[in-house]
Amino acid sequence: KQFRGKLLNFQKMGLDFLLKSSGNALLADDMGLGKTVQTLAYIATEKQSVPVLVIAPLVTLTNWQREIERFMKKKSKNGRITEDGVPTITSIRSGKQKELSGYDFYLINYELLYKRQIDLSKLNIRTLVCDEVQHLRSKTTQKYSAVKKLAGMKSVKYRVGLSGTPIYNHGSEIWPIVDILKPGLLGNFKEFCEYFCYQDERGKAIVVPSKRDSLRHVLQRDVMLRRKKSDVLKELKDKVRYKETIDADETYYKKELNKIWSKLEDEQRNAETEFSKFASYQRAIQSERQAAGVAKLPHVIDFVKNIMEIEESVVVFCHHKYIHKLLHESLQEFNPAAIVGGQRDKVRQQNIDDFQNGDTKLLIAGLRAGNLGINLTRAKYVIFAELDWSPAIHRQAEDRLHRIGQKNTVFAYYLIGKSTLDEHVANILVDKSYEIDAIMDESHDSYENKEKAKLILAQIHDKIHSR
Repeated sequence: KQFRGKLLNFQKMGLDFLLKSSGNALLADDMGLGKTVQTLAYIATEKQSVPVLVIAPLVTLTNWQREIERFMKKKSKNGRITEDGVPTITSIRSGKQKELSGYDFYLINYELLYKRQIDLSKLNIRTLVCDEVQHLRSKTTQKYSAVKKLAGMKSVKYRVGLSGTPIYNHGSEIWPIVDILKPGLLGNFKEFCEYFCYQDERGKAIVVPSKRDSLRHVLQRDVMLRRKKSDVLKELKDKVRYKETIDADETYYKKELNKIWSKLEDEQRNAETEFSKFASYQRAIQSERQAAGVAKLPHVIDFVKNIMEIEESVVVFCHHKYIHKLLHESLQEFNPAAIVGGQRDKVRQQNIDDFQNGDTKLLIAGLRAGNLGINLTRAKYVIFAELDWSPAIHRQAEDRLHRIGQKNTVFAYYLIGKSTLDEHVANILVDKSYEIDAIMDESHDSYENKEKAKLILAQIHDKIHSR
């Protein structure tokens, strides 16, 4: 009665799962399948589910507000539903401690949570929703500690975690998430590691290959519902990944590399602490990645221009702001829309709308700025000009295109600079992807794929060589 929307059949099954789990569950459907809508349907159906605290990444808070207003009717304390009313909502944007008034929904981002934990603990919260719950994959962070305390309050009856990619790098990251939603299900961390994991050479807990199936079985039996797009949306076409090695300017790259290593050696010699040494190493890696990005940039631009000639809408993801700027300048003839870290919400939304409405056929997005809370179904080509260390970041970026509303096969091209760090990153990504897929799904996508992609790539190559 309180829910305004109409659920698809698989979303009704999601609602049923949440009800049977008494609202203590991980909804791990692929991105784009409407986890927000299924959660709101659950809140509308479950008894005494309000007030609700939604914890989500900052960039998705506006979307949460929109969806609540769109799908939920107002319900008074005596249970009467107002057809044209909406629940009361507040979005908490300040870290300053201050008593909070009474609302139906409180929205807050993960970074502010520990600063407002005391205020939130006074609110008699009934339902806790953790969107993009992979933010809680490390049990040593302030945000994890704050959520753990809030989830343990007597008033909280329902705890729902949402993420299409709850595991980012290593399978053991599922333990902290499950320990918030269903404490004790996987034992304590030591017990979990002893049974399911081994330690790699860096001391990371990796789920033993032979135990991945049994871990997935425990998760699916007791806490997790996961559907892939291919399982539930027959009208949604496949996505095809293709790893393409492109040339890079080796002279420039080697020159930059020499500078980076000279600087690194100086910093390592002068470092007074282990932390300084580690920070200097991290800076060197980041500098090297940017140098790799610049070295292959002319070939990335060629690749993009040739796809644009086929009259298609294209999304290009990159990692560094400097590369974003260079791409934007070099592809100015296409009047590209841009998503980049630090944008105001209004500007960002205007850029998304321009692209989705067809006012421009090219969107250039920062990998971590453009991977959450946006819908880019107008495009069917996504090009990764640079790579991120985590396969889940790429998945999320791909799934900005590959979601409900997409009528075409999505082609994802990973452009790897020859003789650069890209080749190393790509190998790491493949290993991590395999472990994640084996726990989350029975099968795993292959990283590079199919005849269709080869045909399109051949078209692009023909155009490059026939100039």
